[in-house]
Amino acid sequence: MAKRRRLTVPSADDLSQIEEEFRRETDAPDPFRTAPIAQVARDAAEGMEVLSPDDRAARAKDASDAELLRQYRDKDLILLDIPVFDIELDSMVRDRSVIDATALDELRVSIQKNGMRLPIEVYELDPTEGQGPSYGLLSGYRRLTILRELHAKLGDGHFDTARAILRTPAADEDRFAAMVEENEIRQQLSPYERGRIAAIAAKQGVFANTEAAVQAMFPAASKAKRSKIRSFAMIFEELGDILEFPENLREKDGLRIAGALRDGAEGLIRDALESVRATDPEAEWSIVQEVLQKIEASADRTARGGRPTARTRKSATTDWSGETLTLSNGIKLRKGTDGQGYTLQISGLKVTPEVLESVVSHVVALLEAPD
Repeated sequence: MAKRRRLTVPSADDLSQIEEEFRRETDAPDPFRTAPIAQVARDAAEGMEVLSPDDRAARAKDASDAELLRQYRDKDLILLDIPVFDIELDSMVRDRSVIDATALDELRVSIQKNGMRLPIEVYELDPTEGQGPSYGLLSGYRRLTILRELHAKLGDGHFDTARAILRTPAADEDRFAAMVEENEIRQQLSPYERGRIAAIAAKQGVFANTEAAVQAMFPAASKAKRSKIRSFAMIFEELGDILEFPENLREKDGLRIAGALRDGAEGLIRDALESVRATDPEAEWSIVQEVLQKIEASADRTARGGRPTARTRKSATTDWSGETLTLSNGIKLRKGTDGQGYTLQISGLKVTPEVLESVVSHVVALLEAPD
């Protein structure tokens, strides 16, 4: 049988000692101690910035303005004042090859008197090592040129900066298109300048070929107008180095030259221009026109690039079967009338844009009244 343990009652000294040890191990209750959630709320309140109603309204307006600024920046609507020499003037080949001196003088007087009323357009250049311009010029070549001239003439403090819109074109194609669009709207390019910039853009590899360049840079132009631009692009490519006054070519005269070039007349035209140097646009056109007249008068001209061989007026007239004429290469001509005049339909597998362009240029030359 287990031995029972004998319990003894603690003495008064033992009880006092136990109570003293308990007090040392246990903190006395804090009458001001708060619940944990209240402590968190107090800490949060102490971290808050107390603003007056006016200050809160001003802060809300600043946030709204910052959001608007981001939206405007994303839409290329921000105007910047950029130092004139922080912009690369010739970062792109310009579409305008000749600047009218009189118009430039008028613009110079206006800017010197009233400042630059219209901003130029720039784009950011890729960062390069060392110091250099930060922006490339997209549009506003004449304005920036004049600002630099006036700054050099008048010194620091005068025309130091140019008011500019920062654009973010996605690629070189967009830059060329934007430049052309700006000049087309504000000051018409000549037919030659349109063809020239399209040919240059294609030659630099911005576009696959001249056709793609014309399509992208003149998207609003009609098919007929784009065809004419391609004709002048060909004039630039084949005669641009020898023509002294190509910007003065009238549209109808340029189409005559393009038609002759398609028939292989480049050598004849170049020989004529090299033999007699023209001193003015009229003299140059007179030289070219003489060559064209000889070519157009020749009955045995041959076509280039797979186009049908020219036939005499007599055979083309007598071979008509009613309203239809079928050429030896399968091309069919159908003549008729409608409510607005006479019509001529051309069809067949060998009818290409180049063939149609050549036909149009010859028709224009035939129907134009002599000078």
